[in-house]
Amino acid sequence: MFIGTSGVGKTHLATAIGIEGCKQGISTQFIRCSDLINKLQTARVQGRSEEVLRRYARFQILIIDEIGYLPIESVGAKLFFQLIERRYERKSTIITTNIPLSKWGNTFSDKMLANAILDRLVHHAKVIRITGRSY
Repeated sequence: MFIGTSGVGKTHLATAIGIEGCKQGISTQFIRCSDLINKLQTARVQGRSEEVLRRYARFQILIIDEIGYLPIESVGAKLFFQLIERRYERKSTIITTNIPLSKWGNTFSDKMLANAILDRLVHHAKVIRITGRSY
């Protein structure tokens, strides 16, 4: 998990890890959080939630970029939790965020759900705080 303000290189570092994973033949997917939430919500409306959750759960490395730039409403937060729960202790998930962990309850509409998501994301994780000026 990379935490830091805009422009300090979080996405660059996460992408570099993803590229190395691809070079080693590891199934890897990069997606912005807002795009992921939109895909999950659209799939729910279309009755395809299970299919889309399975798709993103299967990657050995899933990079979710820019959590916290946009708020995540209740339905999106629940779907996001389901995905993280499926990946928990099975697959690698890389997160980039500009939001301190203590403020995630404000990003997700449900503080209890935000805590459950965070609990799964930071368990066994390396949390790297990046400071500095924007490139």
